[in-house]
Amino acid sequence: MNINPLAKIIAAVAVLGTILFYFFGTRAPVVSVTPGPGLVGVARELTVKLDTRGGGLKKLTVTAVQAEKKTEVLAKVYPPGSGQAAETFNLAKSGLKDGPFTLEVTATGAAPRFGASRTSSVKQSYTLDTKPLELAVVSVAHNINQGGAGLVVYTVSKEVEKSGVTFADKFYPGFRQGGNQYVCLFPFPYDLDPAKFVPRVMAVDKAGNERTAGINYHLTATARSTDRINLTEAFLAKIAAEFKGKFPQAGTPLEIFLKANGDQRAADRKAVDTYGRETSPVPLWQGVFLRMPRTAPLGGFAQERTYIHQDKEVDRQTHLGFDLASLAHADVPAANRGKVIHAGDLGIYGQCIIIDHGLGLQSIYGHLSRIEVKQGDTVEKGQIIASSGATGMAGGDHLHFEVTISGQSVNPIEWWDAHWMKNNVAGKLPAVAK
Repeated sequence: MNINPLAKIIAAVAVLGTILFYFFGTRAPVVSVTPGPGLVGVARELTVKLDTRGGGLKKLTVTAVQAEKKTEVLAKVYPPGSGQAAETFNLAKSGLKDGPFTLEVTATGAAPRFGASRTSSVKQSYTLDTKPLELAVVSVAHNINQGGAGLVVYTVSKEVEKSGVTFADKFYPGFRQGGNQYVCLFPFPYDLDPAKFVPRVMAVDKAGNERTAGINYHLTATARSTDRINLTEAFLAKIAAEFKGKFPQAGTPLEIFLKANGDQRAADRKAVDTYGRETSPVPLWQGVFLRMPRTAPLGGFAQERTYIHQDKEVDRQTHLGFDLASLAHADVPAANRGKVIHAGDLGIYGQCIIIDHGLGLQSIYGHLSRIEVKQGDTVEKGQIIASSGATGMAGGDHLHFEVTISGQSVNPIEWWDAHWMKNNVAGKLPAVAK
C-alpha cells in the first residue's frame, strides 16, 4: 500500500510534537499573591492568582510557616483543562500567633517535563497583627436634616487603611487632622429612607482589623418641593441645538431633550461623584459660604420636577442644586476659599466650575456664560470666577449652585446659614489638633 508523502510528514511531526511536549512540556505556572508583604489580620483576604500561559493547572498548596511550625491554609486540585485560577482565603483557621510568618505558595502544572510536573513556588513575608484598634467619637451633638450634612470628630489608636462614616450601603471617608484625630463630613441623602440612615464611624487598620462606633445624633426629616415644567417648542429647539451632537440617533427635539435629561444627567452625576474624591484632606474654606448677591431663587434643592409636553407628562427628574437668577451675565463669586478642580463643559451643567473646599466638600456653578478661572487655581471667597448664563440644560440666564459631600448633593442653604455653620461645623473643628 502506498502512503502519501504528505501524510508521512504530518505523522512524523505529530510524533515529534508528542515527544517534545513530554520532555519539555509547558512553562511552569505564573504565581502572584496579593496583598504584598506587610501587616495582615486573620480576616484580611489574600488572593493567589495562577496562569499557566496556555498550559494546564494541576494543584495548588498554600502553607503558612511561623518559627518551626507549618500550617496548610489552602489546598486545591484542578480539573483537566484549567489554565487560570484565582483563589481567595484568609488566616482565620491558621492558628498563627501575632508576629512574622512566611506564606509559601506552590503551584503545579498539568503538563510534564521529562516525565515530571512543572512547579512554581513563591514565598512572601508578612506580620500577623490581631490587636484591635481603639476608636472613639469625640464630637457630641449631631443634628442632621434630611438632605443636609453632619460632621463627626473621632480618634483612632493606630494607622488606618481607611476610616469614615458608613450607613446603608454607603461610605464617606474621614481625614486625619493631626495626631490620632480625624474628621468626616457626611450627608443624610435627600432620597434615603430615614429608617435606613443609621450612621456609624468605622475604621480599618493596615492589617485589615475593623472597628465601628456609634454616633449620638438627632434626625429631622424634611419635605421636598415639586414643580411642573412646561416644555415649549422654543426651549426644546434650544436644547436640541446644544445636545444634538451628543445624541445623533435622537430624531426630534423632544427625543434629544429626553436623552439629555436622562442619559446625560446620569453621566454627569457619575462625573460629579468622581470629582468628589479629588479633595484636600484639610479644610480650605473660611467661615460661612457666600450666596450670589442680589438674586431671586428659581428652584430649590431636591425639587421633584415633572416635565410636560403638549399636556402630557414626558419625564421626571430631581433638581439637586439651587437656581439663582439676577441680571443677565451677572458676576458669579466663589462661595468660599478653595481649589478649582473643573472649569469647562459638563453636560447638562453647560459651562461649569467645581471648587474643592476640602474634606470632600465641593461647590458647583452651572450654566455659565463666561469662566475666568482654570483648573488648579486657588480662589478666595467672593472672588469673581464667572458670569451667569444659559448654557447646558437651562431655559434662561441664571446660576445653578450646588454643594456636594464626596459626590453626594446636599442642601446649599445650610452652608449659607451662619448659625448652622457655627453649631454643626465650625464649632467642632477647633477641637481638632492641627
